[in-house]
Amino acid sequence: MRFDEWERIYGKILEDLGFSRSRDEEAARVLSSLLRSADQVSLEEIDQIIRGRDVVVCGNAPCLRDDIGKIGPSDVVVAADGATSVLLEHAVLPDLIVTDLDGYMPDILEANRRGSMVVVHAHGDNIEKLMEYVPHLRRILGTTQAHPLENVHNFGGFTDGDRAVFLAVEFKPRSIRLIGFDLEDQNVTPRKMKKLQWARRLIEIALGAP
Repeated sequence: MRFDEWERIYGKILEDLGFSRSRDEEAARVLSSLLRSADQVSLEEIDQIIRGRDVVVCGNAPCLRDDIGKIGPSDVVVAADGATSVLLEHAVLPDLIVTDLDGYMPDILEANRRGSMVVVHAHGDNIEKLMEYVPHLRRILGTTQAHPLENVHNFGGFTDGDRAVFLAVEFKPRSIRLIGFDLEDQNVTPRKMKKLQWARRLIEIALGAP
């Protein structure tokens, strides 16, 4: 998704949820600085993993445990943050982890050590986590929901789950399947409900739903 298209959506999200664009931009700059001394992966490397292949994007809803059997041996597995822990419990190593560093970090670090690429997202609420964890990650790519920088990209998306879908779409897979998503969960806080509503809308946009 081009940034001018995303920016219109992003403005509505900021207004609806009361987030600060300036804080998001600050976080992107922090991440950009940290990445200069990091082991970064290139867009070409991610393209080689995803393009023309079947991608499974794994959310972290409780149903993921029941859905893991739907992952095939040739599928590219993209984990949304905390889904990493469930996948590792079932001996599935994600190819990519899309995270704002809010999941169980020992598992994300372990998956990264074993070869998972990590797409780290910067936003206004995770600057301290960026500074704590980015120096310990390798094979890393940076993203932002604000204006992209030279080494911090914006493929579209807001929550880990829908950002994982936008990422997959960007690199033109043969197919995308979603498992471990429950965007109708009623047992959440009103704020979380708003995020789920945005995630549903954004996934529909990413997948080209009418």
